[in-house]
Amino acid sequence: MTIRENYIVPKRFNTIAFTLMVIGLLTIVGLYATHGSKEDPIAQARFWGSLLQNSVYFLLVVNAAMFFICATTLAWGGWQMSFRRVAEAVSACVPVVGTICGVILLLICFGGNHEIFHWTDAEHVKHDKILSFKAGFLNKGFFAAMTVATIVLWSLLGWKMRKLSRSIDDKPLNVEESKKYIWKNTVWAAVYIIVFSLTVMSSIPWLWLMSIDAHWYSTMYSWYTFASTFVAGVALITLFVVFLKNNNYLELTNEEHLHDLGKFMFAFSVFWTYLWFSQFMLIWYANIPEETTYFKPRAQGIYSGIFWLMFIINFLAPLLILMRRGAKRNYTTVTFMALLIIFGHWLDFFQMVFPGHQKDKVPMMLWDFGVALGFVGLIMFLTGRALSKSPLLAKNHPFIKESVIHHT
Repeated sequence: MTIRENYIVPKRFNTIAFTLMVIGLLTIVGLYATHGSKEDPIAQARFWGSLLQNSVYFLLVVNAAMFFICATTLAWGGWQMSFRRVAEAVSACVPVVGTICGVILLLICFGGNHEIFHWTDAEHVKHDKILSFKAGFLNKGFFAAMTVATIVLWSLLGWKMRKLSRSIDDKPLNVEESKKYIWKNTVWAAVYIIVFSLTVMSSIPWLWLMSIDAHWYSTMYSWYTFASTFVAGVALITLFVVFLKNNNYLELTNEEHLHDLGKFMFAFSVFWTYLWFSQFMLIWYANIPEETTYFKPRAQGIYSGIFWLMFIINFLAPLLILMRRGAKRNYTTVTFMALLIIFGHWLDFFQMVFPGHQKDKVPMMLWDFGVALGFVGLIMFLTGRALSKSPLLAKNHPFIKESVIHHT
């Protein structure tokens, strides 16, 4: 069997990607003209909130691809090797999407509008006991330093993992070289996981998202955010795997691998629901005013429709559809569910961001969806370009045989 190692980006693929990016840019311009350029701070916050929601969401989603690589590397798993380059290509989006996200976050932090991050208003903090107590953590200097350091570390460590992967494309390894190579991969994967744990699983969701509702806090928030973006990240990897399979690439990837990707989407949808319910139930049961204030507008107020729709899409749909073995091995079903999961968790981020500063009216979501399409187009373009720059198969990797003979 002849393996098609080199991916050639179809003209139609780039046309779609550029079209989506143009739609995104036009939407941003329109949103700025109708909201961002107004003197009303709430209208301005509507503009910046859309950029915040989409940039943070899509950055965490593409970064989840590198977490997938490093987690399976630490587990010495070989089943994913036949499509590992797909996850690597998705993770290659992090520097570009991260730069965009970082600029947006810093503009919000140091700009004159304090509707999204109330703690950026020094005068307001002086008269607010809760914000004054949190000032050691919630301050502009720490926010900027953590934001820049986090995005730089994600980009550099991701680059290092991709470089290690491609370093043996033209260099078959003997037994001793294979052992050293696996050990080196394991060490760098562990370094990335440590950084990931200290950012995505702890501090970064607190700063970028939870501080929108600065009077409220949840110890489960970062894990909740991680579960949301990781399952969406796996769904994104799955979409590109199916796309490449439909274009006669990834010959060594079969329904066994698709089945396992389906398992990941199913399992982490349930895990996300566990965290969602635990956070919601504990706060509801305690009935402490400063804690229930977060869920009041979401579960019972004007955002309740989005809140419960998001729950149905992110839990009930994967549970009912992906539970069957056959569904996880069906390309059409898996593709539909991957798209639904990405959209469902995008809705999750919408209801995480907007109720904190748009309290009187639910914003028209078409604007935000247009911005999202722009990020989708950017990710398509960057991933396609990354896929074309190196062989689709890491053929000299010591674990490649495990992926070829993989059976689930």
